[in-house]
Amino acid sequence: MTPGEGLILLGGGLVAGAINAIAGGGSLITFPLLVWLGLPGVAANVSNALSVAPGYAAGALGSRPELAGQGHRIRAIIPTIIVGSLCGSAILLLTPRSVFDFVVPFLLLAAGGMLAFQDRLRALTGNPAAHGNEMPQRSPDGLKVNSPRKTALLVQVAVFACGVYGGYFNAAMGVLLVAALALVLDETLQRLNALKNVFSAVVGVTTVLVYSVFGPVNWAVVAVLAPGTIAGGFLGARLARRLPAPILRWTIVAFAVVVAVILLFTGT
Repeated sequence: MTPGEGLILLGGGLVAGAINAIAGGGSLITFPLLVWLGLPGVAANVSNALSVAPGYAAGALGSRPELAGQGHRIRAIIPTIIVGSLCGSAILLLTPRSVFDFVVPFLLLAAGGMLAFQDRLRALTGNPAAHGNEMPQRSPDGLKVNSPRKTALLVQVAVFACGVYGGYFNAAMGVLLVAALALVLDETLQRLNALKNVFSAVVGVTTVLVYSVFGPVNWAVVAVLAPGTIAGGFLGARLARRLPAPILRWTIVAFAVVVAVILLFTGT
């Protein structure tokens, strides 16, 4: 790696860390950079996952104000997303990528659509109830509202699926997480984005542990990229707090579409 290539990677890590904290999809900057440097696909994938993991943690740290009152929810979900991440990592290391590469762009387009049409989808599935009992409620317009128990189950299923995806490929996992959480949780987008940062950090830590032992990691690349993603993640979380909810939502949708198109035409 030349000094020039190192500076490009550092800058890419900074931008990717900020994008991951704001919307997700930052790995679509760093992953192609690693391929451009000549790393094989799997090596680029696992090295990228390790490099962006510290940025996720920085994003979660910068989102602390939006995490207030969500401690119980976080503790209940962390084991599920860890299991999902382990499953995804195993799939990456033990099976070919061809089938999942084909499916990923369509998953991202679906995630963007889920977020873009969040209100209509909630009307069909039932908004989470903000009540202390287990009986289904009804909203003012008469639509059925999910019980807290059903909402908790839907959240577990959603984060498990996102954990599998994140453990396998990682790129734009945040888009999927925000879209899934927005569909089943009655929270502001800023608070959902903070949850996304925490769960992304958990996936990052899990994949670091697995890939460090079993994956073909290029540690020189990680040493250059990781500091950039840390700085970018912290700054990105602060920027996300200042963005109005509609702008944040459509920013995430735009990233989902762009990432899906890139994957669809590049096949990476």
